[in-house]
Amino acid sequence: MLGARRRMGSGMINRRHFLELGVAATALALAAGCTGGAGGDDETGTTGGAVTGEITVLTNRTDLAETTLPAYAKRFEAEYPGTKVSFEPVTNYEGDVTTQLSSGDYGDVLLIPNTVAVDQLGQFFEPLGSTADLKAKYRFVDEKAFDGQVYGLSIGGVANGFVVNKRIWQQAGITAPPATTDEFLAGLAAVKSKTGAVPFYTNYKDGWPLSFFNSQRAIVADPAINDKFPADPAPWQPGKIEYVTDGLLFDIVRGGLSEKDPLTTNWEGSKPMIATGKVATMLLGSWAVPQMKDAAKAAGADPADIAFWPFPYQSGGKFHARIEGDYKAAVSKSSDNKATARAWLDWFVTESGFAGDQEAIPPVIGQPLPASLQAFQDTGVELVELPAATTNAGKEDEIIKDSEIDLAGHIYRQKLVDIARGAAKGSKESYFADLNKRWGEAQRRVMG
Repeated sequence: MLGARRRMGSGMINRRHFLELGVAATALALAAGCTGGAGGDDETGTTGGAVTGEITVLTNRTDLAETTLPAYAKRFEAEYPGTKVSFEPVTNYEGDVTTQLSSGDYGDVLLIPNTVAVDQLGQFFEPLGSTADLKAKYRFVDEKAFDGQVYGLSIGGVANGFVVNKRIWQQAGITAPPATTDEFLAGLAAVKSKTGAVPFYTNYKDGWPLSFFNSQRAIVADPAINDKFPADPAPWQPGKIEYVTDGLLFDIVRGGLSEKDPLTTNWEGSKPMIATGKVATMLLGSWAVPQMKDAAKAAGADPADIAFWPFPYQSGGKFHARIEGDYKAAVSKSSDNKATARAWLDWFVTESGFAGDQEAIPPVIGQPLPASLQAFQDTGVELVELPAATTNAGKEDEIIKDSEIDLAGHIYRQKLVDIARGAAKGSKESYFADLNKRWGEAQRRVMG
């Protein structure tokens, strides 16, 4: 569910190292091949039948599993007498649930781990309907779809951008989001010189926040970019998306505009730091805004200081920000109670109000945006839902695996930070050249 650490909508891997998940994914693929998807008796994909009995819901929200989530379950149980919903919290969600998929025992409703390739979805999860039909009602349906069938529905969407303490930026003389990377760097420098706050906090040690530099493709305002990206053998060339985004990270660190010792960063500790103005800026998803506001309340600071700004890049004179679904909820192929599982999934996504309670983008088209995202739109940003790749579906994942560049992760970006701060050899140009070489070689092998 909407996580304390990330939106997991488009293949981003944040909690575990890329190579660890690579091993898990390999094991998953082997298990799928041997077990036929660990499926139960229902191989037709139907979820009909009486809505009654017990189901188990796997969740990554360990903080809500004994408090908030049971309150939703009580409402569902009241609407569907004779049902019982239990929650199984999983701390290491990606790794542990991947293992459970391989074993065939993975509850009735769960969030689809990002280790599951799109062509494996039907082996582990029930189809929920056609992409064409569900697109009329829900956002983000093609993010976990394959061959025209949808296997997971988003439980809430997020936008991508910068969480800022606008009070600190105002003290530095900046009252509106910078429109270019140069303006943004100049703004960070002003924050440093005029306020004493840490201008930008990388959360290097936890790692996963660095992956948000891969969530900015909408800034180029090209709806076909997800199909075009795997066709490009050199995405770190000047002017291209990875050069713009990863280049900004390098320039921030090289300019001394981030924390002094990235080896000692701490995600939980960073929340009160930005909430009270010790830190000015972090690149995250919009899901972080309510968490930082809560931290401000707890610290006696003003929650109104926390705002959300777009990435400093404009196309056609306008900011663009990607919106995408967080984890997608799915019905387990191995469930013994698929009717109740499907009823819970539909109710939770459509009627529970969970997305709004979490200040997320409602997955149901037409439901209003939360206040924080309405304010984000007021900065002049266009919210963009990028279509998934079709012609080149799955190719990007293959290139990532072949090149061993965890594009949606953080390992190679940690090295980028190390180079920028002088802790590793190289330069921005030499490192980007190496990334282009490795990516290009893998791209040619995958694309032919």
